[in-house]
Amino acid sequence: MSDAVEALPIQIEQPAAHDVEQTVVKVLLAISFAHMLNDIIQSLIPATYPLLKDNYQLSYTQIGLITFSFQATASLLQPVVGMYTDKRPKPYSLAIGMGCTLVGLVLLSQADVLWEIMAAAALVGTGSSVFHPEASRMAHMAAGERHGFAQAVFQVGGNFGTSLGPLMAAWIVMPEGQHSLAWFALVALAGIFVLTRVGAWYHGRLKNRLISPGGRKSRYVTLPPRRVAAAIGVLIALVISKYIYLVSFTSYYALYLIDKFHVSKEQSQIYAFVFLFAVAAGTVAGGPLGDRFGRKVVIWFSILGVAPFSLALPHANLTGTVVLTVFIGMILASAFSAILVFAQELMPGRVGTVAGLFFGFAFGVSAIAAAALGAWADHTSLQYVFKMCAWLPLAGILAALLPKMEKA
Repeated sequence: MSDAVEALPIQIEQPAAHDVEQTVVKVLLAISFAHMLNDIIQSLIPATYPLLKDNYQLSYTQIGLITFSFQATASLLQPVVGMYTDKRPKPYSLAIGMGCTLVGLVLLSQADVLWEIMAAAALVGTGSSVFHPEASRMAHMAAGERHGFAQAVFQVGGNFGTSLGPLMAAWIVMPEGQHSLAWFALVALAGIFVLTRVGAWYHGRLKNRLISPGGRKSRYVTLPPRRVAAAIGVLIALVISKYIYLVSFTSYYALYLIDKFHVSKEQSQIYAFVFLFAVAAGTVAGGPLGDRFGRKVVIWFSILGVAPFSLALPHANLTGTVVLTVFIGMILASAFSAILVFAQELMPGRVGTVAGLFFGFAFGVSAIAAAALGAWADHTSLQYVFKMCAWLPLAGILAALLPKMEKA
């Protein structure tokens, strides 16, 4: 990765095609690597919930409020950041956002009351709100004609980082305690370094105008505004179903395993890693399959295809639960990059706005769902909540209403 980062600032007035492709690959890998570092830090927040719950005697509702403070901050700011940077790109804003994440992480390591934990989580969410829209734009600029592939590379870094969070919690945070979170400031510092170098490449790209920020539009049909609005509405509905179901795992899966199967905190984090690693693996396939077969097919399969496994999950034993979550994670993960690129094809030239809108909406849905599911679990049980959420993937049938975007 260090070789890739060193190559980022190179600027050539009229590069050969081979050099352009080499630079694109290195930039995509660097952005994906930075996404991994960013999401390792983000995933540490839910990964430490079993520890925080015991240390401070938190209810499920209070656990949900911590997730809400993190996700809501990111949700509100990301669309604003996306719309602003569509008009005024900020190449070095990513490094600044990672700096905000670093501050939130250090504060979280020292927090000892609920409001301090929530404030620290909100700072991490602020850093995320800066990172995702602009990083998605960079991936779009580096994509050429393979936008699905580029978004998949970008997303897989984040999903792989998310999967590492539970392992880091099991190996470092659980044995050493909450204060050990401060060591992960080194991860944030590495992210700042990488993103500064990526920002230099981005600055040079904008300055020399080698790539238009809006990308190419000729491969896709142009739809009337009313049909675009209807299609965006369908995509948002699919994002809602996907992320309510996903947040039940990212916020409560470890606690669900402890409650139902009485596994240890460390074991619960290993099982959470298995699920999140499956999510990362599924992301790799979603983008290229969308490039090959069309986004609509991938969106349809990646949400509706989860339903048989999700409906079986509440009735499975521990081994069956782990196996089913692998299939759920792999299939469900392929949806978001396909949804995001589909929306960018619906609204060409507004890459940052679309990325900010959908990342923000995903975070917002997760925030509200985390708080609501926690309160629901307090009034019923966590097992009942997982049983009811299992029906959400059936919403994937709405994908039939999406238009076909690719030209013949």
